[in-house]
Amino acid sequence: MIRSLISDGSWSLYSGDVLLARHSPERPLVTAVRREKRYSTDRGTVKEQVVERESTPLTELCEADEGGFTLGGGERRLRVELTETELGVRLSLEGEPGWGYVFTLPAEAEEAVFGGGEQYRQVNLRGELVVNLVSEHIRAATVIQKALLPRRLYKEKPHGQIGSYAPMPVFVTDRGRMIRFVTDSDGISDFTGAELRFTFDSCPRALVLSRAEGYEPLVRALAKEIPNRQYLPDWCLEGMILGVQGGTETVLGKAFAMLDAGAKISAVWCQDWCGENRTAMGKQVWWNWEADGKLYPGLKEAIERLRARGVRFLGYINPYLVKDSRLYDACKEKGWLITRKDGTVYHIKSTTFDAGMLDLTNPETARFVKDVLIKKNMLELGMSGWMADFGEYLPVDCVLHKGDPALLHNRWPVLWAKLNREAIEEYGAEDAFFFSRSGYPGVQSYAPILWNGDQHTDWTRDYGMPCVMPASFNLGFSGVSLVHADVGGFFSFTKIKRGPELFIRWMEMACFSPLMRSHESLRPWANAQFDHPEVLPYTVKLTKVHAALRPYLEKLLAEAREGVPALRPDFWEALDYGASRDPYSYFLGSELYVCPVIDPGLKYRRVFLPAGQWVHLWTGRALTGGKEYRVGCSLGRLPVFYKKGSAYTDVFRTAAQAES
Repeated sequence: MIRSLISDGSWSLYSGDVLLARHSPERPLVTAVRREKRYSTDRGTVKEQVVERESTPLTELCEADEGGFTLGGGERRLRVELTETELGVRLSLEGEPGWGYVFTLPAEAEEAVFGGGEQYRQVNLRGELVVNLVSEHIRAATVIQKALLPRRLYKEKPHGQIGSYAPMPVFVTDRGRMIRFVTDSDGISDFTGAELRFTFDSCPRALVLSRAEGYEPLVRALAKEIPNRQYLPDWCLEGMILGVQGGTETVLGKAFAMLDAGAKISAVWCQDWCGENRTAMGKQVWWNWEADGKLYPGLKEAIERLRARGVRFLGYINPYLVKDSRLYDACKEKGWLITRKDGTVYHIKSTTFDAGMLDLTNPETARFVKDVLIKKNMLELGMSGWMADFGEYLPVDCVLHKGDPALLHNRWPVLWAKLNREAIEEYGAEDAFFFSRSGYPGVQSYAPILWNGDQHTDWTRDYGMPCVMPASFNLGFSGVSLVHADVGGFFSFTKIKRGPELFIRWMEMACFSPLMRSHESLRPWANAQFDHPEVLPYTVKLTKVHAALRPYLEKLLAEAREGVPALRPDFWEALDYGASRDPYSYFLGSELYVCPVIDPGLKYRRVFLPAGQWVHLWTGRALTGGKEYRVGCSLGRLPVFYKKGSAYTDVFRTAAQAES
């Protein structure tokens, strides 16, 4: 029951007996601020400096009526209109142009906070600052430290030093509250104090406050407000997508060799289909979105050969064009590239090379991207999908065909995903899909699935394999229900490289996820791959397990379309974060509990099973939840458990037998 109470210049909003928001002259809900910022961008990392600040608390509550009220302070005003929602209240907000606003909401002393989009370092964000600005995740300083320091001296980075490709102003607490701001503005959420403070550089369009007895009702309600249209084609569940590069013969040879070895392979993903770009950092893609006839001769016929053996072909695209490429020159001549204020092309730098940015606000550019780059150059070639990379690099000082880049910066990944989805739907490619790296609220309406971005090819908890779990959990709380990761990671430099053990452990984790897809990494020659002699037997076994889980994964895909995340933290069913015992173990749906091995050299792993009765997947041993166990974790057999009496017991038994 929602109650909105106004008395003596104060206002409070309750859901049952839970306080959602309040205002009084002594504790104002909103403060108006003026913040002028200077931005600088380096390879997608956006830095900002506040150069001036003016603050006016809106202490007065006036013009109150059944529909809402006005908050005031000095000459500043903000109108609040109240509308009841399925699980709470929507506060529609109308502020003043040129002003930012700080919102202060109550919190209990031990109330944990999750979400905020893709936050990598931890699940509980209480005590942290969370930046609402889409940005590059990798930091050059971190890479340099890892390259120069002995491993034992490297200090893993805290939350505050790690950026996000997909931040979102959506938060859930373990008291069953959801706090969602409808805004595109740059901002920061401050959870370091007794109350929760949210600052934005312009007035949000709305603040939505919800409450339920459990996380599932909250994310389901969110999916009704922001439609979730995430999906995977059926063929994705038939095995692993192999990350392969190197040209037509190499791709065919590796794909057929894996099939002959008995592995379940659903597709090959060839990011260099348009050419390779060798840089000082490693092997990158030549950003010119048309098939490279020298590296991939006869590609259309090769795709048909793969398809004949049940293997799809995936490519790669992003919203940039490498400087001086054929397509760059053509788009520059037509005025389809983003410019600086002096009219010159605004280049971004990726590692060591420059690229121009396609102006997605220009209808002619958008039509060219869809009709030529995607439909003609990719779908007509026979591709069944691709990585829709990037989207986070839009400079706030550029000139667009239409719109303010400062206000469009956070929305840019959504525009990019929308364009890709429209191309698929206009072409009628019902069995095609793509996966996105960057995002913002609304991306779940367009991107079939996200991936966790560019992890380092190592074991570190800040940038390596372990950070995949907190990132996925927080996205799930924020409305993105389908997420996966590059098996093995992407970023590799000097000592940052993976051996067979890390690749196998990462593959184990991906086996028990919605999508199993590998990446050769930035330096393929320095990193173990799926066909490494020590890895190959496990690739065969684990791809069979993943394929055998298909009936269960289909259930999770159906739930995902209703907003329920496939990957859920260990306290999901308990609701209380105090019940969490392992920040890296997770529920895959409601019937499986998975405990990834995130440290090298382990033969056994400590496992705390959630409440209930469980069965160890590999041995069939029955175990009682609410207790800690020492469980064997030999390579290829990470600790996995299913609920006793599950309707999918036969599926799980079949999966366990597929490994043997």
